[in-house]
Amino acid sequence: MNSRTKGILFILCSAFCFALMNAFVRLAGDLPPVQKSFFRNAVAFVFALIILMRQGGGFRWRKGNLPLLIVRASFGTIGILCNYYAIDHLLLSDASMLNKLSPFAAIIFSLIFLHEKVKPVQAAAIIVAFGGALCIIKPSFDLTEFFPALVGFVGGVCAGAAYTAVRALSQREERGAYIVFFFSGFSCLSVVPWLLMHGEPMTLAQTLSLLGAGFAAAGGQFSITAAYSNAPASEISVFDYSQVVFAAILGFFLFGQIPDWLSVLGYCIICGVSIGMFCYNRRAIKSY
Repeated sequence: MNSRTKGILFILCSAFCFALMNAFVRLAGDLPPVQKSFFRNAVAFVFALIILMRQGGGFRWRKGNLPLLIVRASFGTIGILCNYYAIDHLLLSDASMLNKLSPFAAIIFSLIFLHEKVKPVQAAAIIVAFGGALCIIKPSFDLTEFFPALVGFVGGVCAGAAYTAVRALSQREERGAYIVFFFSGFSCLSVVPWLLMHGEPMTLAQTLSLLGAGFAAAGGQFSITAAYSNAPASEISVFDYSQVVFAAILGFFLFGQIPDWLSVLGYCIICGVSIGMFCYNRRAIKSY
């Protein structure tokens, strides 16, 4: 098995793990998104802590990286809270696809904060992807349906901002495990006051579901790291959109969810744009 095939298998595994995480979050029932996010990030924190202890190098950030770490952690926390709210109120596939808008948001934030050039093709892709998002959001005056979709959209944008900060931190040679460690610890600590005042008691089934979400998220993080260690993003990143397929399958069998035709159209538009960008980037790399 060559490295590219391994990379594809790992990224498919990551997509399944993240779809499974969303399903576990939904299975946890009517708990506040803040409470669900705490358990998810607590598991990630423990995994990152173990990795840092094995790697050595201490628990201190590199000089000058603290502001970027706070930006990454803040937007990442908001993104997770919005995503979990969307998962509780939308179809799993809809919530997953809105969260997959993050790469397009990252292009915009990279332009603003990292001063990276945006090519006309990328600008067009962002506009078309936004049109696909509108098919899923379905703007209307019925806030019971529109508001959760808008929150999911905001979550995807915040995730894009967080990934931009991660990119900036990697350019400053910050350790990947430490970025996860800081983000997970920050996210857990930031919601502790709310949990102490408003936390709800959980059944054994809910506790196991949230722990399952945490382990699935950890599996997704490790798998996607292994994927990009075996093959470049230009060759395998498009396979990450298989998460929407896995989410649709899990949503159907676990919750009886069936997307409407507008949502399916939105999936096709966003996935089509992503595939187009993937082919464009590969062609650009080969010509270079």
